[in-house]
Amino acid sequence: MSQPQETTSATPIAPRNLTPAMERYLEVKRQNPGSILLFRMGDFYELFFEDAVVSSKVLGLTLTSRDKGSPNPIPMAGFPYHALEGYLRKLITAGHRVAVCEQMEDPKLAKGMVKREVTQVVTPGTLTDEALLDPRESNFLASVWPSRSGVVGLAWLEVSTGRFVTTDLDPAQLADELARIRPAECIHPEHLANDERLRPVLARTGLLATPRAPWCWAEEACRSALFKHFGTTTLDGFDIDGDSAGVTAAGALLEYVQEMQKSSLAHIARLEPYRRGSALIIDEATRASLELTRTIREGKRDNSLLAIIDETVSPMGARLLAEWLSNPLTD
Repeated sequence: MSQPQETTSATPIAPRNLTPAMERYLEVKRQNPGSILLFRMGDFYELFFEDAVVSSKVLGLTLTSRDKGSPNPIPMAGFPYHALEGYLRKLITAGHRVAVCEQMEDPKLAKGMVKREVTQVVTPGTLTDEALLDPRESNFLASVWPSRSGVVGLAWLEVSTGRFVTTDLDPAQLADELARIRPAECIHPEHLANDERLRPVLARTGLLATPRAPWCWAEEACRSALFKHFGTTTLDGFDIDGDSAGVTAAGALLEYVQEMQKSSLAHIARLEPYRRGSALIIDEATRASLELTRTIREGKRDNSLLAIIDETVSPMGARLLAEWLSNPLTD
């Protein structure tokens, strides 16, 4: 995945005398800060303001404007509704978060303005649509929680398969583990932007870093979210300490996915503990130099060691081979 581009987060300042549809657009945009909003209007998805400017560059769309005769014309771009899959893939690959707002009723039957609602919010780390995923590769969403004790909780989840893992780390180990996991997206507390130890780690990994409000990381609430999801009152059955920093990271991650998916996550059936040292520890720089799964120059799978030796015949086989290369066993 390429280096994430900056996604607009502020609600655009709109001119006066807007149509009801544009007023609804601004309302939905306020409800989905940090997302590029694809707004269904008839047979097209329309983008406005800074979203249109950013997306026109990523998608190769013609940038036009609404109300051209006004002193402040609104930047505008769009594409046919049937082309959503291809354009959505390009936005996600570029590292953007996308909210899709659909028409909830037939415009011909609507009384007044057509009802529109966001039906999905798609982020690089929460993809489940097979058409948007590379079946040969894992697509992890990670969560980083720097606890007050100095330990860093790290959790990662592949939403499409339900694999869910957590661990506790020393801060110095975080960069190596993120390089090993290669998450497409990582959520973290807002205050991490001021943490001199960890902020540079997220900045140099090239993933989409998603800040979350402080209340998302309340330890008891995160623990309770896991208990509720798994139908337990303890995590002992998973061989996990319920008071660990990794549990807070895992709970915050689970709640984020529930918020994004708006659907059942019953396939996430267990939480795995990760014990650092069960596989050969390869530091970030060495991993990059070896080009195990990605080349240094382009950061792509092609021409890496994995690509050269991969003679597997199924997507699951390709994933398993990549797992073995990234985590060589020590016994």
